[in-house]
Amino acid sequence: MKKKIAELLASKIDHFDVEKVEQLLEIPPKAEMGDFAFPCFQLAKVFRKAPNLIAADLAEQIGQQEFLSKIEVKGAYLNFFVDKTLFVKQVVEKADVENYGKGTLGEGKQICIDYSSPNVAKKFHVGHLRTTIIGNSLYKIFTKLGYKVERINHLGDWGTQFGKLIVAYKKWGSKEAVEKNGIAELMNIYVKFHEEAEKDDSLNDEARAWFTKMEQGDKEALDIWQWFKDISLVEYKKTYEMLGIEFDSYAGESFYCDKSKRVIDECNAHHLLEESEGAYIVRLDDYNMAPCIVMKKDGSSIYATRDLAAVLYRKDTYHFDKCIYVTGLEQKLHFAQVFKVIGLLGYEWAKDQLVHVPYGLVSLKGGKLSTRKGNIIYAEDILNESVNRISEIIEEKNPNIPDKEEVAHKVGIGAILFNDLYNQRIKDVVFDWDKIHNFDGETGPYVQYTYARAASILRKATNISMSESIDYSVLTDDSSITLLKEINRYPEAIELAAERMEPSIIARYAMSVAQAFNKFYHDNQCIVEDQTISNARLKLLTLAKNTLKDSLGLLGIQCPEQM
Repeated sequence: MKKKIAELLASKIDHFDVEKVEQLLEIPPKAEMGDFAFPCFQLAKVFRKAPNLIAADLAEQIGQQEFLSKIEVKGAYLNFFVDKTLFVKQVVEKADVENYGKGTLGEGKQICIDYSSPNVAKKFHVGHLRTTIIGNSLYKIFTKLGYKVERINHLGDWGTQFGKLIVAYKKWGSKEAVEKNGIAELMNIYVKFHEEAEKDDSLNDEARAWFTKMEQGDKEALDIWQWFKDISLVEYKKTYEMLGIEFDSYAGESFYCDKSKRVIDECNAHHLLEESEGAYIVRLDDYNMAPCIVMKKDGSSIYATRDLAAVLYRKDTYHFDKCIYVTGLEQKLHFAQVFKVIGLLGYEWAKDQLVHVPYGLVSLKGGKLSTRKGNIIYAEDILNESVNRISEIIEEKNPNIPDKEEVAHKVGIGAILFNDLYNQRIKDVVFDWDKIHNFDGETGPYVQYTYARAASILRKATNISMSESIDYSVLTDDSSITLLKEINRYPEAIELAAERMEPSIIARYAMSVAQAFNKFYHDNQCIVEDQTISNARLKLLTLAKNTLKDSLGLLGIQCPEQM
């Protein structure tokens, strides 16, 4: 409908093509103002007339159209009222397909998404949840549009911190304690190291020495490091399983150690390296950035070196059209430096194909999480707490529901995911249990409950023969049209979420569908004696249910059939 209106207008306006007109078309804030509105302000210079007169002239030129019930001039706006029955028919036919919303924008294109990436030997805390949840949703959104997506978990499994951990293990740890308590024990001795290093700085020298041994291939150092890594991965994968998340690659920083030489060689070939206090840097003064350190004075690599090596490896391996990094806002400068150095090495694609997707913090009692000091809340604890709280609500409100544990898991995990993704990613996330688990607010449980309500109605409609023939005029009431409009804009919402790399667009879309569905259900009884009416309303209910499930799926959220 929007396209047809744009074509009509473009045929009457010189120098305005269909695409430009379509961009200018608006959806009025109130239904009584029409389905689409065209502002005529920009045409004043073209026609050398007042915008309101232009609107009147255009209305007269367009005249009556079969797919429009009327055209109305309101000041400088030309308001279009679409024929409701025709609109209903078009939306139902458009949405009543398998995998509705699937696009072709990404056909033949490759995207790499780098997300989650916890630091090995450190527990997966609530801060890691943000990158994991956002990255997973972006993966699903881009996949929906036809892109081939490589999910990369760039583990923080290299660096001086492992030298610190080896020192801590040798001085205060034991094999039995680590095997028994896993990452928790590694965390304890890591915190112990920093407490002791504040009193004895020579411990830091020992740590640097052990890391140098790692870089030089020392067997003892690498055996201990690999042991720490194996223990960590077991625990991380438990958390990923709870979230329903998988990865295609776990190649972490250590994978790129032997590939860092290429970075140094190419920097030398382009005369970019400069010695500074024994270290080697690439100066970025001309770009208002601090220098990028690519080699420490002891000859060991730094995380920037490994990130540079990773970019080049991924381009060679995956031939990506975009490589996306989902990390905290505090890493904005780091990635700006890395991307700029890649560009200075002569890779022009760095400007358009390397993207940093930042996000805000998870704040708890106003404090930033600190691994070093040990005041940390683990992701697994948060997820379990959410599931347990939902279990208590189920026991109180619907204790006889089948598969209670599975429902509690889907709703509990979904509540956490929705709470994170509902607001723009750049905003901070706060855990407020009462808000997260409110079945009447703008929450995951509210949307999931709406889906379950639709599923329940369909189960009760078993005695109704769902014929293929639909009387579209049944669905022309205001609440039905509002719901259809929401369903109709699903493909557009997916494309916009991908363009802005913003999952909150999908979360808010799902909320809008849920709210529109509940208004439709309030206003219209779906199972009635009149078979024609039941068929039409149950068809709309089915489309809404499917769209809710699919949109929540793009957020990584599952929908229980009963709640």
